[in-house]
Amino acid sequence: MNHTLEPRAELRDVTLRDGLQLTGKVLSTEKKVEVVRELIRLGVPAIELGSMARPELVPPMANTLEVVAALTQEELEKCWIWVATPRHIARAAEAGARNFQYCFSVTDSHNQANIGRSTEASLTALPEAVQITRGVGGRIQLCLATSFTCPFEGPVDPERVLAIANDPRAAGTEDIVVCDTLGQAVPAQVAELISRVREETPTRRIVFHGHDTWGLGVANTLAAITAGATMVDGALGGLGGCPFAPGASGNTSSEDLLFATRPPWLTPEAFGDLVTLSEGLLEELAEPNRSKAAQGARSKATAFEWVTHSEAVPACDRVG
Repeated sequence: MNHTLEPRAELRDVTLRDGLQLTGKVLSTEKKVEVVRELIRLGVPAIELGSMARPELVPPMANTLEVVAALTQEELEKCWIWVATPRHIARAAEAGARNFQYCFSVTDSHNQANIGRSTEASLTALPEAVQITRGVGGRIQLCLATSFTCPFEGPVDPERVLAIANDPRAAGTEDIVVCDTLGQAVPAQVAELISRVREETPTRRIVFHGHDTWGLGVANTLAAITAGATMVDGALGGLGGCPFAPGASGNTSSEDLLFATRPPWLTPEAFGDLVTLSEGLLEELAEPNRSKAAQGARSKATAFEWVTHSEAVPACDRVG
């Protein structure tokens, strides 16, 4: 039995954006394209392939547009790109991108640190971002960082999140991404906010973006799914974090989320290949593997079908 979680939610793997932000290492365009294609081959339904952040501030994102240009339109249909301004969207669209995650923070302090402007300024620019997106036949998400806590201002009032979600300037966004940027939320808190977003704001797909800083990444994500989120973010090996949020560590592991939710496309064989892909990438980046499920997949419990019996592939033989 596969024990698929109900209700279901799609995984979006954010390794190549949020996952790489703190590594300081720039992966080649070819390597990133190979990772995208391997994730698609394995069945991962959505991928965040990079960011339009300034490369001098976030060097691992420097070749994002080259990655976009190297992918086919069919592949790009499954991919999202992080943007913070209408100009970001225009430039990314020119390269071929069509799915945009327009992100800003609920708190001014983090928005200033992260993208250099006030929350109000980001919200004011959103209608133009929507217009450009529509002009290229694309899709745009409203992504709200620091929806639970802020590294500079502390706990965030849920009313601030709901006010932005209900602001007329957010009209035209198809999804809303609710972010536990610091990984400090707890399941009951996540469930309450996701439920309120579902019940009290315009109908959109709800995406939950969690971090595992305090060890509750999977628990919080499951709470979000139960409350109404139908897409959730994760990164291979729990890689990543926000360079402009003191105290933020890795994302919730994609492997852990997949093992917990068991989407119908996930077979033990595909899971084993995902673990191998993750191990190779983390080794190249000299980053630790924080995924408990990946560690379990390499255990000696040979009677359990989710344990991968193949040997870890040497780095020189892995993708890229």
